[in-house]
Amino acid sequence: MNLLTEWLHTWRVPLLALLVLLSLGMAGPVLAQADPEGEIATAVPATDADTWRQVRSGETGPNYRDSRFDSNYNLINASGETWRQIRNRWVSPFGLIAICGMLAMIVLFYLIVGRKHLDEPRTGRKLLRWTALERSLHWSVATLFIILALTGLNLLYGKFLFKTLFGDAFWAGMISGSKMLHNYLGPLFGVLLVIILAKFLVRNLPSKHDWTWFKQGGGLIGKGRHPDAGFANGGEKVWYWLLATAGLVVIASGLVLDFPNYGQSRDAMQWANIVHAVGALGLTAVALGHIYIGTLGTEGSLEGMATGYVDETWAKEHHNLWYEEVKHQAADADETLGEESTPPQRSS
Repeated sequence: MNLLTEWLHTWRVPLLALLVLLSLGMAGPVLAQADPEGEIATAVPATDADTWRQVRSGETGPNYRDSRFDSNYNLINASGETWRQIRNRWVSPFGLIAICGMLAMIVLFYLIVGRKHLDEPRTGRKLLRWTALERSLHWSVATLFIILALTGLNLLYGKFLFKTLFGDAFWAGMISGSKMLHNYLGPLFGVLLVIILAKFLVRNLPSKHDWTWFKQGGGLIGKGRHPDAGFANGGEKVWYWLLATAGLVVIASGLVLDFPNYGQSRDAMQWANIVHAVGALGLTAVALGHIYIGTLGTEGSLEGMATGYVDETWAKEHHNLWYEEVKHQAADADETLGEESTPPQRSS
């Protein structure tokens, strides 16, 4: 025991010195890992400004490609930045200008001109204008359009308003619900829109008298009788063809975004997003005018889509050519209750 104790006392100092040297030797790598510059210098040599310039220039070699399977995108995707700039600098401001500008025009028009009332008293005799099927299609498409417009606007602008007002928790639930509604109701809207466009195609074919309707501003410019119009007037036909062109483009681009599992490239998704946003914002702005004219702006228009019937006076003033074709079917209001038949072929 005495010999062991003596040996430990003798070698204590050299052992402590050895332990200190070992700890200093291990501290070097640890400090190098704690130092970001040192770590980069050892893990990725020559990662300097010239290397990043190569990446930025579009180099897609194995050293500059992202790690996802079968990807040809480099570490810095210039097209993504282009998409972001177009969306934030052009699309978003354009949407606000278009929608707010339309709202301002409607308010000014209502304050200056007011509601368009019928020139003559109502006769009390009704004409069937919209069947139950047609009204169901219209209200279904209109309801879906409004939901998609509101959720789309929330996705684009909502964070600047609702997140600031109500905080992150409320905003998270709101944006999640908006995204789900938008993604799931979009395809349904597309199917119903195609059906309603096919059903109303013949009524919305262009006619010679449409040009006169536009020159007179639908009867707002000049004096005298209203311009000629068949079942659909010039303004209604414009709305129809906007839906048949821009509306179908919005649906197609939305499906590209809604189903990304069919091999779309990132570039295709980015351009589909831009096209979808521009088309949807433009249609939303025009839809505000359509909604105003069909409700508050024109006496008798809303009741036609609500009940299916319009007064003789309304038909004569707004759709005189159609009225001439169906005037023999006019009936007293009490006779039309519970009675609905398919209207005959109407003029364009």
